[in-house]
Formats: sequence, C-alpha cells, structure tokens
Amino acid sequence: MGKIIVSENTSLDGVIQDPRGEEGLGRGDWFARVGDKDLEEWTEALTAEAQAAEALLLGRRSYEYFAARYPSRSGAMADRLNGMPKYVVSATLEDVDAWSNSTVLKGDVASEVSMLKQRVNGDIVVYASGRLVPKLIEHDLVDELRLMMYPFVVGAGRRVFGETDCMKPMRLINARTVGDSIVLLTYQPTKD
Repeated sequence: MGKIIVSENTSLDGVIQDPRGEEGLGRGDWFARVGDKDLEEWTEALTAEAQAAEALLLGRRSYEYFAARYPSRSGAMADRLNGMPKYVVSATLEDVDAWSNSTVLKGDVASEVSMLKQRVNGDIVVYASGRLVPKLIEHDLVDELRLMMYPFVVGAGRRVFGETDCMKPMRLINARTVGDSIVLLTYQPTKD
C-alpha cells in the first residue's frame, strides 16, 4: 500500500507561494536567500527523498511547473523525477506528454488518491501542490508531512494549510537542521 508524503518548502509563517519570486507575489526570492551550505544540504535531502519514492503526486499547476523544467535537466534528482511514475490531479488537464510517465487522475480527489494508494507500493511524494495538499489533509490521505522551514516571515501568500472541517492533530516524529538555517520538521497525523 502506498504512503502519501507531503514535502513542502515553507517560510516560518507557513507561506509556500512564490518561493522563487516568479509568481508576482512581490516578496522576492526567499528560497535563495539562504546560504550555500543550506542549499547544498537541501539538495541532498530532497534527492534522498526522491530516490526513496515510488511515485510523484502533483496538482496541475505544480505539474506544469516541473514539466517545464525537469525533462531537460540531469543529475541524480532530475534523473529520478524524470524516470518515476507521476500522477497529476486535475479536472482540466488533458495532455501530460510534456513529462514522461505522467498520468492524469480525474474525478473525485479523495477516491482517486485512495485508489492510487492501493495500487502503488511505497512512498508517493507530493511536492508543492498548494491546492491539492489541503484536500489531501482534509480527507485524511496524508501519511507524513515534511516541512522544510526557511528562516523568513514572508507575511503574505498562500499557506501550506487550508481550512478543514475539524482540527487535524499531528505528532512530531523528527526534527533536524539542514545546512545552517533550514529546519526539516516531519509529522505524522494522529487520531484523537
């Protein structure tokens, strides 16, 4: 059975939107404001995460972002992402030929992702996907949440968590420093 792992880059105040300053939020490129050691260890952590994954799950916008960049890249992380199965949750996307091994999941998100978890044996990693992640959390489909927290208060923008119908308790299972200033927090959902 598959395990949904949400992996997000986030500011201290939970902002996930526009970390590269490309979307017009007007808060700059907060992702690149950390040091070289931070970025080097961040790359190592994400590469290890990708190597351990069996599949990638993305929302449409995140798929389009990655598909525009990764097919032409090389290296351990790019090679792994390019080669692994990718599933895209979208009601509007028809063509996923831009990135190899991609499949569109249409229909009810909870049903489609639940069936995906039954088909895939291993970790299914969700990168970015700011609209998909709250739906996965809402429907108790997330098995692990990995927050790569950057030392900035961005002050505006879409946050990692949306509204839910009730409180979703989490248990911290690991915390470690990545580089000099990034913290990787790993949580698992708990039942009341």
